[in-house]
Order: sequence, then C-alpha cells, then structure tokens
Amino acid sequence: MSTDRPRWLLLIHQLPAKPAYARVKVWRRLQTLGAVTVKGAVYALPGTTEAREDFAWLAKEIVESGGEAIVCEATLAEGLSDAELQALFDAARDEDYGRIATEARELAARSSERASDGALAEVTSLAARLRKQLDAVVAIDFFGAEGRAIAEGLLSGLEAGLKQEDEAVGETITSAPSTLKDRVWVTRQGVQVDRIASAWLIRRFIDPAAHFKFVPGTGYAPQPDELRFDMFEGEFTHKGDRCTFEVLIGHTGLADPALRAMGEIIHDIDLKDDKYGREETAGVRSLIAGIAASSPDDEQRLARGAALLDDLYSSFAGKKEIR
Repeated sequence: MSTDRPRWLLLIHQLPAKPAYARVKVWRRLQTLGAVTVKGAVYALPGTTEAREDFAWLAKEIVESGGEAIVCEATLAEGLSDAELQALFDAARDEDYGRIATEARELAARSSERASDGALAEVTSLAARLRKQLDAVVAIDFFGAEGRAIAEGLLSGLEAGLKQEDEAVGETITSAPSTLKDRVWVTRQGVQVDRIASAWLIRRFIDPAAHFKFVPGTGYAPQPDELRFDMFEGEFTHKGDRCTFEVLIGHTGLADPALRAMGEIIHDIDLKDDKYGREETAGVRSLIAGIAASSPDDEQRLARGAALLDDLYSSFAGKKEIR
C-alpha cells in the first residue's frame, strides 16, 4: 500500500428512528465538522489527528443515543478516487463561500446607502456575524476551495468601513478545592486546544504544583494519585455540550468573567459548533494550530500554549466588561 496517497477517516453509523432529534443533532455535528457523504450513512474527513478525535467524540455521542458507530482509516481503492473525494470537500466549501459572498455584497450595498445610525449599526452586527460564519467555513476548508478568496475579499472590504468595539468587565476568582492540589494530571498524547487550555487552567488556577503525564488515548489505568482530563472515562472531560475547559471551570467554581470568555473561545474551537461566536476565536484557533504543528513534544506545546493563554487572559481581565 503506497504511503504517498492520502488516507481518509470514515464514520459509519446507524441511529434508531426515535428520538428524531438525535438524527438532526448528528447531522448538524457532521456539517460543522466539514464531513462529506461518501455513501448513505458513511461520512469522510481527511485523516488528521484532529479529525480522528472529532469522529471519536461523535461516535461516542451516537452510541450514547442508542445507535451504532465505528471510525476507521481508509485508503480508496475503487469506486471513488482521492481526487473525486477531495472535489466533494471543495464543492461543499465553495457552496458555503458563495452564500457568504452573496450576503457580503448585499450588506455592502446597504452600508453604501445614506442610512440612519440604527441601520448602520444593524449592518455592522450582520457583518460581524458573517465574519464568524466565514471563519467557521475556513476552519473546515481542508483543501483550499477557490471560493474563499472571493468571499474573503468582499467581506474584508465591507469591514473596512465598519467599526465595532467590544467592552468587558473585571474578574472575580474563587479558589479551587484543596483535593485537587499537588496531583498528577493525565491526558492523551498529542495535546490540542482543549487539553492545552485545560492544562493552563489547572496549573494557573487549580493546582500550581501540577505534574502532567501524557498517555495513549485508550487502555491506560490511572494510578491512585492521578486525575485524568479530556480522556474517555476521565474524571474531567466533555460533559453534555461543554468542553473539558468549561467542565473544569464549573467544577472548581472559578467565577471569573475572563475565564468564562476564554471558555467560550475554547468551546467553539474544540466543538466547532459556533455556539458563542466570539470575534477572537479565529485568531486563537490559528495560533494554537501553529503551536501544535511546530511542536511535536507535548510539554513544549503546553509551555508555548501557556504563554499565549496568559496574554489572552490578561487582555480579557483588563477590560471593563466582557459580553
């Protein structure tokens, strides 16, 4: 088998007829992940570590909903070529970019008219929402669809004439429970955004003397003094629609508006559901992706991520109001 050909991840699943909302939820999650249909209930993503994690979490949700799901790595042999599958991804993204480009043109036409302050404020708000939508599409544009340049150019031109300011409030921090002090914190190897941010939160606000241990994602038996985070069956991991960072904040009672804002950013990057749509999300996503790409060592990733998150926290903590 040639190692030069791209590998793909396939999610093969089946859901019960009821409850109907489970099917809708899974379909929406697949759309936000950027997956495309290969055939029937078989969906594909490029074979990256992040995609493997995304499909693993979704498969877990499907099973918990009473369905069946498997995730496998595949090299295409017959019936569909790599180029044809890549074209499916590009076509899906070009459709998204086309919609955004159309809306950007319409907003630009509205903003060029002599409108009232209220109308211009509405255009500014809609432009900000459109930017969030574009950022979300870019995040799942795995092969660089041609429509991105047009959509980006139109929206950037629109934004050039609009201004929007974000205010924010001071912080309140409560102390973390003493039972979480001086512990060994275990997580999966190859840390990404939620694990990097959670490790930063642990060491800065929960357990300053924390030691981190990186293990395979499955099959690890924790020692008595260890706490697992962002792992299957971990003490601290995804719960409902909350990422691990958010779960840790809730469990420890860290009532800090700056941490809450950071949690919203980490949530949208990790879960890709654009629940909060903060304007800082795209930049943080790119920076952390860069850290992961250039630092194969997990300790290095945590160290570089901590510097980034320290600055982000200081930025939020220094504001008067955080939405």
